[in-house]
Amino acid sequence: MPPIEIIVCDDGSTDDLSGALAPYRGRVALIQKGNGGEASAKNAAARMASGDFIAILDADDVYLPERLEALAELSVRRPDLDVLTADCLVVFNGRFVRNCYTDHYRFEVDDQRHGILERNFIGPGHMAVRREPFLAVGGFDESFRWATDWDCWIRMIFAGSRVGMVNQPLAEYRIRETSLASNRTHQFEGYVAVLEKATLRTDLSSQEQAVLRRSLVAQRRRLSLQRAETALVENRPEARRLALEIALKNGFPPGVRVKAAIAAALPGVARRRLATRSRELAGGVRT
Repeated sequence: MPPIEIIVCDDGSTDDLSGALAPYRGRVALIQKGNGGEASAKNAAARMASGDFIAILDADDVYLPERLEALAELSVRRPDLDVLTADCLVVFNGRFVRNCYTDHYRFEVDDQRHGILERNFIGPGHMAVRREPFLAVGGFDESFRWATDWDCWIRMIFAGSRVGMVNQPLAEYRIRETSLASNRTHQFEGYVAVLEKATLRTDLSSQEQAVLRRSLVAQRRRLSLQRAETALVENRPEARRLALEIALKNGFPPGVRVKAAIAAALPGVARRRLATRSRELAGGVRT
């Protein structure tokens, strides 16, 4: 099923994007603007679009041929939905790893207000969003460098939008160690910033406030662990201090605190173990 239009936003790239798109002139609309980040680029394209839905495709990823048709059919069957997604194939360095949705990463069907405060359950980067509700909440927050989609879905869901999912893998979510999605420290910083922004909302029930507090505590712990591991692996001066802070903090499980204490005492040993251990990248993928 062909789209109404294809819009490419050149967000200050140094590549010859206009040259690369020359064979498709007349079929692809190109926006060229100064670098403003991912959120700025997507907002610019959304403002130019004319369709009811905007189907977003990030630079690294690939739609499978049936994706747009499946999402269009879902939008017709369920006109109450403003955000549409589907399962996808997680591909790391060219190798299939698993489907996006698993028993540990589920799509939230029932209480989506609760679910979106707990975690971003709307697949990684392949959603189609109804244009008018998206723009009505201000689109993506351009002050965020990371996790801009999670912040937007929180705002849309609390404005009354519903999310639907086609339970078939209809795209490839591609991860490379050098890609933006691989920088876990920045990602966790983004998650914390999104949840801290959500605490400023005045429309949360007491139960939703409790969910948000738990989610924020969990993401702050993940960020602390990631910062300590990165400092150890890169042999930074603050590595021992960060490991010791975790060892002394009651909020972490005892086993984690013991490992952190050992890392603070023997950073060289911890660094060698971390260098050979599997690492979590975007989408929960481990390498």
